[in-house]
Amino acid sequence: AGWARFVLYILDGEGMTRALASVSLLLCTLAIMQGLFLCTVHGQEAPNADTTVENNIHKPEHATATDTLQREEEKMNYDGYSVAEKKLMEDKAEKFEFQTEVGRLMDIIINSLYSKKEIFLRELISNASDACDKIRFLALTDPDRLGQGDEANLEIRIEADKEAKTLSITDKGIGMSKADLINNLGTIAKSGTSSFLEAVSKGQDLNLIGQFGVGFYSVYLVADKVTVITKAADDKQYVWESQADSHFSIVEDPHGESKPLGRGTTIKLHLKEDAGEFLEEDTLRNLIKKYSEFIDFPIKLKTIKEVDVEVPDEDAKDDEEKKDEEKKDEEEKKDEEKKDEEKKDEE
Repeated sequence: AGWARFVLYILDGEGMTRALASVSLLLCTLAIMQGLFLCTVHGQEAPNADTTVENNIHKPEHATATDTLQREEEKMNYDGYSVAEKKLMEDKAEKFEFQTEVGRLMDIIINSLYSKKEIFLRELISNASDACDKIRFLALTDPDRLGQGDEANLEIRIEADKEAKTLSITDKGIGMSKADLINNLGTIAKSGTSSFLEAVSKGQDLNLIGQFGVGFYSVYLVADKVTVITKAADDKQYVWESQADSHFSIVEDPHGESKPLGRGTTIKLHLKEDAGEFLEEDTLRNLIKKYSEFIDFPIKLKTIKEVDVEVPDEDAKDDEEKKDEEKKDEEEKKDEEKKDEEKKDEE
């Protein structure tokens, strides 16, 4: 700095101008060299301004958005399964086609204008009762087949979910193996299928469907999608599913260990828009009474009750506490005055 002042002092005119330019250039060069030296000492390269701005602005936002999406995806549920679990199930599911006559039967039911749609509940209750009867019969010769605890309680449970628009019927009966699902719910036509189709072609109504052993398919009177979760004693827990088309799928239940049925079957109906009445508690209660006359097992309907609970008034509580404090202070004051009076009397 002293050298620079000396040069400026002895020069004037054009010399002064050239000197100022030279000094400025020298100072800028020294500053740049110093910066490079410091970066080298600390083992870092000189930062690029554009890259630094991009890193500071874009990367954190991108990372935050991704994390948020992942968290939301984990929270989302589909029929009780996370999105990730549902994708895995779809990838691993085995696809099957309904047997031709079963497909014809489903078409008749799906497109039917039959008004007494409530018969689906009669058929599901009857099937659940038959499943319980089968395991009870096997337990006569092999008591261990019945299981213990909740598994041994042969009962039927019905639950409506208004928010999800689903109706579930669960039994603690014999359950179905993978082979049972394939054979009983789709690929092998029962003798009753042809008989029922013939009866319908002659003018019989759908109310007789149960007599032909194909009552299960009456669910498509009210549902556009059906999910069956089942567990037999000697097999894994499986999920059968069909959207009222010509196909159905079967896959091992990813909740087989975390949410085991133990033994039995749950049939979940995804109700059509015009079938909302079957989510109402009073409707279900009346239908259960109507169709359980000859059922030997208890039927439990899950209900939700709203109860009014008195919430304590915080202001009133504070006033009460304040009064208690004032009363306590007053009593303490009286005690002090009493002690003072006794002390004076003694003097």
